[in-house]
Amino acid sequence: MPSTRTAALAAVLSSAASVVAAFTSPAVTSSATSKKSTTSIYSTVDPSVVTKKEYQDICGVDFDDRALTDRLKKTAYLYPKHVEVIEDFEPMVNEMVDNILLETGEKAWQPQDYLPDLAADDWLQQTKDLREAAEGIPDEVFVVLVGDMVTEEALPTYQTLLNTFEGCDDPIGTTDSAWARWSRGWTSEENRHGDLLNKYLYLSGKTDMRAIEVTIQHLITTGFNPGARKDPYRGFLYTSFQERATKVSHGNVGKVAKEYGAKDLQRICAKIAGDEGRHEKAYQSFCTEILKRDPDGLLMEFGDMMRGQIVMPAELMTDGKDAQLYENFSAVAQRLGVYTAIDYAEIIQHLVDHWKLGELTGLSPEAEKEQEYICRLPTRYKKLAERSMNKKKGEEVELQSFSWIFDRKA
Repeated sequence: MPSTRTAALAAVLSSAASVVAAFTSPAVTSSATSKKSTTSIYSTVDPSVVTKKEYQDICGVDFDDRALTDRLKKTAYLYPKHVEVIEDFEPMVNEMVDNILLETGEKAWQPQDYLPDLAADDWLQQTKDLREAAEGIPDEVFVVLVGDMVTEEALPTYQTLLNTFEGCDDPIGTTDSAWARWSRGWTSEENRHGDLLNKYLYLSGKTDMRAIEVTIQHLITTGFNPGARKDPYRGFLYTSFQERATKVSHGNVGKVAKEYGAKDLQRICAKIAGDEGRHEKAYQSFCTEILKRDPDGLLMEFGDMMRGQIVMPAELMTDGKDAQLYENFSAVAQRLGVYTAIDYAEIIQHLVDHWKLGELTGLSPEAEKEQEYICRLPTRYKKLAERSMNKKKGEEVELQSFSWIFDRKA
């Protein structure tokens, strides 16, 4: 009996050794047992041991070095088809980097271009002029301006988000792909926005900078989840919406500032809104290219995202005191007309029109349902927004205290 078990075990070990040998690196295979391969397979499989059919059964790909490499590359992604689509229009992204993003350095605008020059002989007068103009701006406007600035200052979170989009990441920090260069270039431009608004608020003397800094640190620490799920389709849908929303908000703050005579703040907000507008066009162009190649895929993701609504990047903000800080800030922005529920509906309408979603044909039945749902959304949201805003007109506004403005109410 023991001898029978021993013989069986030996047979099993012998069989296992053959399989192991088949997947052993050529560098460690004995020259006495190795045979010359008929193909340069750097996947370290010996074709003399494993047949083509056996290899296909095990790996699911042809007995070919390139096929295995391509297979491994594709299965490394959650969304291999989406990655394949965005890789197909990478040359266009190269053009975006050159034509949409400004050059860095001397040719690019910098925050200091819009602020008092503290090295100049008349620095004190420049600063007094800024503070005098800021003095006439109501607290409500400063609350919205601070909220916008805090959102901009959470930039590290947004670059982290970009690097989660499959196929668009920057794995080593200096990757020379078009997507990685876009990500770094976009970040470098966006970085100016928070810097400029932060310095303006500091020089104005109308806000509690420490309370604001606490809020920024909390927001970056907390992060946010826009529901992109590492999917480049969802990521670019989100950024297409959010860049336009940010452009609307900054532009409207600038208009309000101008009404109160703060032309310097109006120029600042207009400049930032201009950047957001260029970035918006780029992200919407990415989605246009996706629609040319995979309309069903993009519509399915867009519909799913809209059912959950678009997450605002600063919705988890807190100053450590007010648990409803974002809601209170958002309410002030709504009352001022800086960013409203109607703006939300109009942005969706803009995307539907810009991508001509209603004109798409040849879709799958599932995608057609999403097409119909998305195209009806703007009208539906606008009606709901108007109804809600009309209802609130007769309600008494309950002012809230904001640490950002030394606990004054707005």
